[in-house]
Amino acid sequence: RLFDLDPDLLPLFQYNCKQFASPQECLSAPEFLDHIRKVMLVIDAAVSHLENLSCLEEYLCNLGKKHQAVGVKTESFSTVGESLLYMLEKCLGTAFSPEVQEAWSKLYSAVVKAMQRGWDTHPEGD
Repeated sequence: RLFDLDPDLLPLFQYNCKQFASPQECLSAPEFLDHIRKVMLVIDAAVSHLENLSCLEEYLCNLGKKHQAVGVKTESFSTVGESLLYMLEKCLGTAFSPEVQEAWSKLYSAVVKAMQRGWDTHPEGD
């Protein structure tokens, strides 16, 4: 879903200087699958620290800086969020109620806001 929503994200996923010829090639690459695993670990950490997300602030801010350094734009996080919600809806089916969707949206938004603070210290284009 990610590359369906924004095909321009594909060039950001280069591993060992390899450019993927298609989204399908990228989606099946072990390095991309490892990246997705890491994304889900961040989401898991946020869920685990739901009552105290501030303890993840420094980590998420630094993660934002790393993403900025490789050319990720802050707008891309909304595409990732939409893809996450789509995956949750497909996996949870009828259990993905409007309330569940709102809770996940709020959690993801809090993670993204913390990561975007990494951009605040080094604005895009600097």
